[in-house]
Amino acid sequence: MKHLLIIEDEILILKSLQKLFERKGFKVDASPSGKVAIDMIFANNYDKIICDLMLQDISGFDVIEESRKKYSAQEISQKFVIMTAYNSPQVLSKASSYQCRLLNKPFQDLDEAMKQMIE
Repeated sequence: MKHLLIIEDEILILKSLQKLFERKGFKVDASPSGKVAIDMIFANNYDKIICDLMLQDISGFDVIEESRKKYSAQEISQKFVIMTAYNSPQVLSKASSYQCRLLNKPFQDLDEAMKQMIE
């Protein structure tokens, strides 16, 4: 069973994604806080980490930076998916530097977005 971590400060989105992935058979941990999520990352082994870019406390890129203490660059590129409504050239460049997947919100097709999150 794949183990996912979803980091999203909009509670409705967080709980919805959590329930949808659990219905598909995934083990899902969820956090509305980037700082709490960092502790969760160090305490667990996740197959995928789905992280909103603009969190209330820190950014998704801050979460990735802290995760570099545990994961190699290759592991980060395989584990992290960044969700964002802000796809400026700076955001695209930064996501590219981590080689992680970037998904734009709002999702046009939820099933397709979920598929991309776990590939």
